[in-house]
Amino acid sequence: MSKQINSPSGRPRSAHADQAILQATLDLLAEVGYQSMSIEAIASRAGVGKTTIYRRYTSKEELVADAIESLREVFPIADTGSFWGDMDILINNAAKKILSPLGRQTLALIISTASSNPQFAQVYWTKYTMPRREVFAKVLERAKSRGEIQHDADIDLIIDLVSGSLYYALIFKPTPEPVAAYMRRTINLLLKGIG
Repeated sequence: MSKQINSPSGRPRSAHADQAILQATLDLLAEVGYQSMSIEAIASRAGVGKTTIYRRYTSKEELVADAIESLREVFPIADTGSFWGDMDILINNAAKKILSPLGRQTLALIISTASSNPQFAQVYWTKYTMPRREVFAKVLERAKSRGEIQHDADIDLIIDLVSGSLYYALIFKPTPEPVAAYMRRTINLLLKGIG
């Protein structure tokens, strides 16, 4: 008997079906890619009806975003009382998450799917990227309030530069040093300014 959970409308939902849908989505994404996969194929692979999927997801983009995110481990954001204390935790958690084989696969799925489908990119940005940016922004705002970074520092631009550096380091590996050390050096240079 499958475990039941309640949906927002009060109907019981099967946790087994939820997991089967997410796994089928990931399997098909890896096998045929985003453009070639369909809700019908996902339903068939998961052993559920299409209506079961449509009760849970409003679009293929939302389903794929949730499936990809199901692979990620959530780490709490600590407030150590110092910018570098907070950043070291963020950097180490990101490196641990992304440098695993599953993490690299997840990153590849996000990049390839977002680059070929603007709707997926928008859904992923809204549901998952923005909340992560907000967490990073809190770390930076705390650093501002403690006077550890300039009061007029452009938070959004800092996040863009740090994120871009991280993806660059992961995809191209420009240095033999560990990713966490590379990111710490990058952020340190960013905070000092370049002249």
